[in-house]
Amino acid sequence: MESQSIPLIEHFINGRKVASSSSRSQEVFNPATGEVSAYVGLANEEQVHTAVAAAQAVAPAWAETAPLKRARVLFKFKELMEKHHDALAAAITREHGKVFSDAKGEVVRGLEIVEFACAAPQLLKTQFSDNIGGGIDNWQLRQPLGVTVGITPFNFPVMVPLWMAPMAIVTGNTFILKPSERDPSPSLMLAELFNEAGLPDGVFNVVQGDKTAVDALLQHPDVKAVSFVGSTPIAEYIYAEGSKRKGTYPMRVQALGGAKNHLVVMPDADLDQAVDALVGAAYGSAGERCMAISVAVAVGNVADRLVDALAPRVKALKVGNGMQAENEMGPVVSSAHKAKIEAYIEEGVQAGARLLVDGRGLRVPGHEKGFFLGGSLFDCVMPAMKIYREEIFGPVLCVVRVDDLAQAVDLINAHEYGNGVSLFTSDGHTAREFSRQVQVGMVGINVPIPVPMAWHSFGGWKRSLFGDTHAYGEEGVRFYTRYKSIMQRWPESIAKGAEFTMPVAK
Repeated sequence: MESQSIPLIEHFINGRKVASSSSRSQEVFNPATGEVSAYVGLANEEQVHTAVAAAQAVAPAWAETAPLKRARVLFKFKELMEKHHDALAAAITREHGKVFSDAKGEVVRGLEIVEFACAAPQLLKTQFSDNIGGGIDNWQLRQPLGVTVGITPFNFPVMVPLWMAPMAIVTGNTFILKPSERDPSPSLMLAELFNEAGLPDGVFNVVQGDKTAVDALLQHPDVKAVSFVGSTPIAEYIYAEGSKRKGTYPMRVQALGGAKNHLVVMPDADLDQAVDALVGAAYGSAGERCMAISVAVAVGNVADRLVDALAPRVKALKVGNGMQAENEMGPVVSSAHKAKIEAYIEEGVQAGARLLVDGRGLRVPGHEKGFFLGGSLFDCVMPAMKIYREEIFGPVLCVVRVDDLAQAVDLINAHEYGNGVSLFTSDGHTAREFSRQVQVGMVGINVPIPVPMAWHSFGGWKRSLFGDTHAYGEEGVRFYTRYKSIMQRWPESIAKGAEFTMPVAK
């Protein structure tokens, strides 16, 4: 039973907060203290249908709203997000655990997508061909799909919803957000800001829930598209379920899955820069990023120097409550996730990897019940080991040693994931060859976390992405719209008589 002193986090449907019609709820923790901070109501199928009905009811009118008017709502939303920037970041830190400065950066990266979406009148412009032959003109339209859905992960409770919702809304769709039940509060804050910005009721909705809500959304015939970010097993499930939809309008699915991101350090790299990059990219947000670097690939004679430089830096990480400015790393999201990461560390030890820094057993004074781990560092990790093959999603960095660049590329290309990769080098030719040969969707050269800017698009290769389009940017416009070609001519230019040959330009 929920305690009366602990708040219940609700849904947001048709412009207002709505209590859960289900008797089910789940605890929401403050990871830094290990205490329950709230309960979140878990929607049943009936409540999901209510949200879809609300979104469906306003979809035609919103689709007919001029793109400039839709963009003006997002301009106001952007202004309100900037005003409440720190409050959003604090909510992220309270429920996810990442340090406050990192949470503020997450809000900024989400804002960049909003800024891009504000250009809707330009983004939705298409091409026109005058007089392609016989008095016929040809042009295109990009029209909205209708009701769209975003299913988002715990690690970016503001940024990832903003990869989806602004692009869906500004292109004329309505949107239902199913956020992670682990940190649901920011989703309601976004809903209230959309409401204050003047978005019509029903255009943006939030359904809190678990697999029951996800399945109800996937099976609803009025849902036209689903975008997902999370683990590969769930991405595969969502893509498969969405692909089962038959009939006149199959569901469109974009599912971004897991990662095992490598950072290759060449012998000619600036070692200090490479170590700085690895420490920040591997242990920032406690490694709970799909773009976190979890494998350092040491090429040739740089290996010993790299490991010797890394180990003391990992041991010296400042770990604690994310709201305290001096800390570099906060807790992981839950006790269950902490136990899972600890099991991976033990697996690595048993497999024969050298555990140079062991982050287990960390105690933070005053936060003894918090879900804290220190940074862990393995050396001499082999490709057959579980800690190399699988995504750990925690503050664990594995060092793999190879002889040359060709071995590094082969190693990366052989992995089932292809999300992000980085190369640190001082040689332009090496960088060019690596960029062209590596089979990964996002590549950084002396950039450890190559997350594309808002006007580009985010997504990996192989089992890191299921679907035909990447997230946000111009790819986002394509995902949330249908292409239509229109050809027209007028009676004065139409010759008399039926034509039985294939039409060609004249």
